[in-house]
Amino acid sequence: MSPKNSTLNTQHSILLTGGGTGGHLAIVRAVKEELLGRGIRPFYIGSESGQDRAWFGDDETFENRLFLPTRGVVNRRGFEKMSSILQMLKAAKRARHFMKKHRIQAVLSVGGFSAAPASFAAILSGIPLYIHEQNAVSGRLNRLLKPFARRFFSSYGEGRIDYPVADIFFETARIRTEIKSVIFLGGSQGARAINDFALKMAPRLHRRGIAIIHQTGASDYERIRDAYGSLGIEADVFAFDRAIHTKIAAADCAVSRAGASTLWELAANRIPTLFVPYPYAAGDHQYHNARYLAERRAGWVVRQEALESGVLLEILESDIASVSENLADLIEPKGAKIVVDAILGEERG
Repeated sequence: MSPKNSTLNTQHSILLTGGGTGGHLAIVRAVKEELLGRGIRPFYIGSESGQDRAWFGDDETFENRLFLPTRGVVNRRGFEKMSSILQMLKAAKRARHFMKKHRIQAVLSVGGFSAAPASFAAILSGIPLYIHEQNAVSGRLNRLLKPFARRFFSSYGEGRIDYPVADIFFETARIRTEIKSVIFLGGSQGARAINDFALKMAPRLHRRGIAIIHQTGASDYERIRDAYGSLGIEADVFAFDRAIHTKIAAADCAVSRAGASTLWELAANRIPTLFVPYPYAAGDHQYHNARYLAERRAGWVVRQEALESGVLLEILESDIASVSENLADLIEPKGAKIVVDAILGEERG
């Protein structure tokens, strides 16, 4: 019996692939946890580049892992681009051998250049390929592979969203009715534009009695911490916190980048957010992510160059309760369950 037609009834069945950035890898982690809860230990193929190994290099809850020496092809030219393509083809050959050895029966790709070898190997081997797209604008690899996918899970569209978000963000969700605290989020790497904006707004927020929670990123932590000290303002300042859900749950409003993972975690927690998209994101996808919420009156979006105090001050005076309530209509709990149900159901059918 071929892998494509076999029944998914063993722990040696599903392979997760993709990464490079935290947004992609968060999906892998969420789906992995869902599979483990069903007694299925998944496999993983990622890249030696990016954040893949940092996230999963020591994660023995996977049945097995393979990290390949790949790098992105986009924005490379000439010999460098040809070298990347050849490297990708060699990696796909290794991925195909890995998948045959472990009798992989379905592959879920979350995108990113890390996903290319295993995705191409799945197509060449006749193994069903599933794709989860996190952003409003699909990445180049996902656009290329979509016609070959058994199912394409999109985080944007009509109805409620199947984005896998950790349950804790739903469990601590609440409707915000007034703003007593604001959290500034630039991601684990920080965002200098948001950091500087927070410092600019700090005196005004302090005079209003609004508490400040601020994720700075490691590289800017000392500067921002010292700046609050110079202003005489007590703020909850931190570089990075794995329990970020506790910080978000404590806040009533957020100012944040619009990477897919962070955006949907904020949505799941029902926290009204002013999104400031990273201006150099591929395909301007962060702007389109945030615009999806803004068009549904479930958040606000402003270009980084237009970020000024008046934008946030207007939000402080707005009806945040309706925005918070609108968020409740957008994202479905148990997104990972929905994805895994679909894969297992289709392969068993």
